[in-house]
Amino acid sequence: MVKIRLKRMGAKKAPFYRIIVADSRSPRDGRFIEELGTYNPLTNPAEIKVDAERVHQWVKNGAQPTDTVRGLLKKAGVL
Repeated sequence: MVKIRLKRMGAKKAPFYRIIVADSRSPRDGRFIEELGTYNPLTNPAEIKVDAERVHQWVKNGAQPTDTVRGLLKKAGVL
């Protein structure tokens, strides 16, 4: 199954995330299919950049966003 989920980047105590499409069996920070955007929780307010067109295409093709990513996409106005 294909999932839209977060990949953790950044230094210790300074997280930065990429929103990616990956096979559900691959590790969190491992192999992925495509990068759809970024999420920076350290800025105020948190910064979310997403390619909405690609997200809609992946969801239409059956990719399931995780609960966290679904919330972020709703905040960004994509879902």
